[in-house]
Amino acid sequence: MRASADASEKLLASDDARALLAGTHRDPFAVLGLHQSKAGLVLRVLLPGAVRMSVLRADDQAVLAELHCIDIAGLFAARLPQTQVFDYRLRVEFSDGHSATLADAYSFAALLDPADLHALRDARHTEPESVLGAHPSRINAVDGVRFAVWAPNALRVSVVGSFNAWDGRRHPMRLRHDAGVWEIFIPHVGLDDLYKFELVDQHGALLPLKADPYARRAELRPNTASMVSALPAKRHSLSARAAMNHREAPISIYEVHLGSWRRGADGQFLDWDALAQLLPQYAVDLGFTHIELMPISEFPFDGSWGYQTLGLFAPSARFGAPAAFARFVEACHEAGLGLLLDWVPAHFPADAHGLAQFDGTHLYEYADPREGFHKDWNTLIYNYGRNEVRQFLAASAAYWVERFGVDGLRVDAVASMLYRDYSRGPGEWLPNQHGGRENLEAISLFQSINRRLGAIPGAMTIAEESTAFPGVTSPTEVGGLGFHFKWNMGWMNDTLRYMAEDPIHRRWHHDKMCFGLVYAFSENYVLPISHDEVVHGKGSMLGKMPGDSWQRFANLRAYYGFMWGHPGKKLLFMGQEFAQSSEWNHAAELPWQLTQEQNHQGVLRLIRDLNKLYRTHSALHQLDCMQEGFQWFILQDADNSIFAWLRCDRAGHRVIVLCHFTPVPREEYWLPLPEGALGVRELLNTDSSHYGGSNVGNGSAICPAQARAHPENQHAAKVRVPPLASVFFEVL
Repeated sequence: MRASADASEKLLASDDARALLAGTHRDPFAVLGLHQSKAGLVLRVLLPGAVRMSVLRADDQAVLAELHCIDIAGLFAARLPQTQVFDYRLRVEFSDGHSATLADAYSFAALLDPADLHALRDARHTEPESVLGAHPSRINAVDGVRFAVWAPNALRVSVVGSFNAWDGRRHPMRLRHDAGVWEIFIPHVGLDDLYKFELVDQHGALLPLKADPYARRAELRPNTASMVSALPAKRHSLSARAAMNHREAPISIYEVHLGSWRRGADGQFLDWDALAQLLPQYAVDLGFTHIELMPISEFPFDGSWGYQTLGLFAPSARFGAPAAFARFVEACHEAGLGLLLDWVPAHFPADAHGLAQFDGTHLYEYADPREGFHKDWNTLIYNYGRNEVRQFLAASAAYWVERFGVDGLRVDAVASMLYRDYSRGPGEWLPNQHGGRENLEAISLFQSINRRLGAIPGAMTIAEESTAFPGVTSPTEVGGLGFHFKWNMGWMNDTLRYMAEDPIHRRWHHDKMCFGLVYAFSENYVLPISHDEVVHGKGSMLGKMPGDSWQRFANLRAYYGFMWGHPGKKLLFMGQEFAQSSEWNHAAELPWQLTQEQNHQGVLRLIRDLNKLYRTHSALHQLDCMQEGFQWFILQDADNSIFAWLRCDRAGHRVIVLCHFTPVPREEYWLPLPEGALGVRELLNTDSSHYGGSNVGNGSAICPAQARAHPENQHAAKVRVPPLASVFFEVL
């Protein structure tokens, strides 16, 4: 194989040559490039595919020497007369006949600041994404990309990609021992170039090629390579939107799965720019204040809906480039909408190109399957106790807010992180250091993340937490987790079970509709009718309702009125705003043709008017999270399945919400009034013919206060109560 044995022995030790060609050299930077020797400077280059090579002076391109071919596999070397290291270029002829003048990756000194490396190691770095990953750079007048990756247990790490024929011998990296970080600057690599990392584990085994954990862009599935993308600049403060994200603001969230909201005429996904033209306008027209996107960070399998992500810094290629996502964010903000993203730090899939055994060890995941494996989802659990992993997750959370300007994150599967015995039987989990079931490391991580995001004016975090874990939305200073809001899963489960009952049986389940008020102010709640309620055989919201077609629509309208009048912010999954009749299908767009049918149009109009009422009457939102904003007026009328309560704001504005869940109208029903009220006037009636109802109600007439003997309230108004309806009354 050797072209010149004599030259080889003088210019490069045979052991080094064999190791370089085999891709097993432990320190290629100590051999390759320009080095001082006793006999002067020696230049060594490994470039598979090259057949001839000369070295040029960089400033004037003067040819200084021809390199000897030590091995036809692409190993070259030359002794140079210069005595000092200098800036050079390589003129290369390749076996396919083309030639090029190139800078040498091994001519560049170590790049990463030791202070950054120490901060990474100690989990003190607030922006690890600015160090790790692929960063387009210009160094010594040479354009290229600086690559860095954390893989402390690997024997060798190389960058492979479209620029080096995916050959791991071409660009082995330099190990910076302070933090187990490998780095290299590769000249002439540019934006959108494809790359991965090739790793050799501590036993010498070659691992499957790995995507970059810090990649900001990835190939469209089923391909899995990372793509070079510039680090987005930090966005302006969210403070201009702080008021709309505050817990006293009207927050009504439209939850969207982008791949099935709308599709193009060809059945393909819409890209970010097309979505920016359609989605914000649609949400604004319906009166929503926020859009929440199901996970859009890169993920391999469409059927996971994004909840099994492997790209916590990369907007999915399904919808276009990161810059286009930034334009979508701006379009939402220009329309006056907040934008929330579902974020998934609870688990990740075990795909070979991902984080699983990244450097041949359990680097990102807990090693013991009793801690590190989710039986429910066949996924791996992040090691929340490892500094570098905590730093990785915290950086991802901040990345979307700080660098894309999104308003906040809805954190998925929080309960699965908080409890070590989540979905595990006896003997299948490990207790914490105190013998308990709480995952103290995950709790600490949440507190850290929420402190950081909580310091950004206007940013919010929302927990999808399905248990009674205390203090989810309490400040971290008093031991809480520090979330701004929490999904009220108990309210959703109880009330939907009630609504599924035939009206004749509802009197026996009356408590399900009022139990949520026992704990409604223990946390800052969002009332969620999410995608989880319309999948896996659960049917649509309309399909959950009992009775004939008229009753099903009336039940659904009444339930929406109950929800919008109830304390708590609102969230509604797409398609339910027009009463989608089928279960949600992630593989097809919503059945938009239903919006042309009268009953479905009625529900759509109702959602629009409920959102308007909710926004314009501060009594319905200002004290959403405080007991002072709520008072029961009718709690015990199980025989009629009627509930009524008062909502108020700090200025004394008051709205009474009455909900009736039987199909029988109630004439001259006594509605209790607060002291000093002159009467009530109807603001919204879900039974209006405008929404497809029977139009039983009180119209615009004032229902005056009247004195009556009553043990709880001496003043009341006689009102007409429509069948299967919710009615909002302004207190005069």
